[in-house]
Amino acid sequence: MKTNGLLASSLIKLKNLQLTGKLVSEELMLGIHQSKRSGIGIEFEQYRHYEPGDDPKRIDWKLFARTNKHLVRESSTESDRQIRFVLDLSGSMNYAENGVSRLQYAQILLASLAYLCYIQNDQMSLYGLKNGHIETICAAGSTSSGKQAFQKVLVGLEKTTAGGQWPEQSGNLRFPEFQSKKKEQLIFVSDFLQAGEEWLSLIRSLASPHREVVIFQILGDQEADFDLNGFFNFRDLETGTEIELDANSVKDQFRNAMDAYLEEMKAALQIPYVRFVQARLSDPIGMVLKAFLTKRKG
Repeated sequence: MKTNGLLASSLIKLKNLQLTGKLVSEELMLGIHQSKRSGIGIEFEQYRHYEPGDDPKRIDWKLFARTNKHLVRESSTESDRQIRFVLDLSGSMNYAENGVSRLQYAQILLASLAYLCYIQNDQMSLYGLKNGHIETICAAGSTSSGKQAFQKVLVGLEKTTAGGQWPEQSGNLRFPEFQSKKKEQLIFVSDFLQAGEEWLSLIRSLASPHREVVIFQILGDQEADFDLNGFFNFRDLETGTEIELDANSVKDQFRNAMDAYLEEMKAALQIPYVRFVQARLSDPIGMVLKAFLTKRKG
């Protein structure tokens, strides 16, 4: 039973990405203990509450101004890495379970990461992938870090809508926006379901010694487990194609195919400079981010 952390369904009701991102991030910061994380710009061990005897200079006063909490940063190292958030905006991102769509979940997840970047003064930008093209939603520039950049990312996230197809040939595309020679991190959020090898080809073309690629694959429980009984009308959210099936007659075949696909995908992404994070719409976002931030790359 998944009860730890703030559930996406509760956060969506707040209808405020800034607040939800702040809540998830602060819950996350107080929950990370004694494990370095790789990513989001810096190496960071943990925040903890100020205790008598601590040097007041170690208090993060900027964070205090936003949270009214005296928190001490345990360890940090500066980085000049650029963080680029990349959001899949194809039609399948409209898939929903229990009142939570994949797009809404992705928006909160990215807002939470953006808040962490804001606290740490990391550079950040936001892009959308739609119909085989990249949309620059919030570009890097002179105001690509701090509060102004955070606000721009939030505004961009709130305006995003999903629709259309992500073409199979997209793996052959080259995006000049992602060809920077500076040290950077690309963070993708998608269902990462592919008809051919379009996603794998794209990721392989981007990963390099100066560019770490992180993929958050977000799936629904029913989408992955197919625990359905009776007749259902299934609709492809990208093409609009519909088909009526007896779920019981295809359940075993679907589960076996999905399990095989996910294992193959996980194995295929065991390549240098790539991190693959699998999550469900029912997973608390703070829990997903904690696993990502505290897990050392093997």
